[in-house]
Amino acid sequence: MVLTKAKIGQTLYVKHIEGKDKIKKFLLTLGCYEGEKITLISILAGNYVVNIKDSRYAIDKNMAKAIVVEG
Repeated sequence: MVLTKAKIGQTLYVKHIEGKDKIKKFLLTLGCYEGEKITLISILAGNYVVNIKDSRYAIDKNMAKAIVVEG
């Protein structure tokens, strides 16, 4: 499933990242790569606030759709 389908407070693992190379490279710089834990903290004004490696980031809906996660 994609990150946009996750529930707030849910911790999942990144299965892989889809989409354009620009989006993939940006998410990799945040530490979002295959096997990494990601937690959806909240959704504010269409932005998804996520926790990756003890850091919080706000990503837009298109980036959240590119992140495929699994329980």
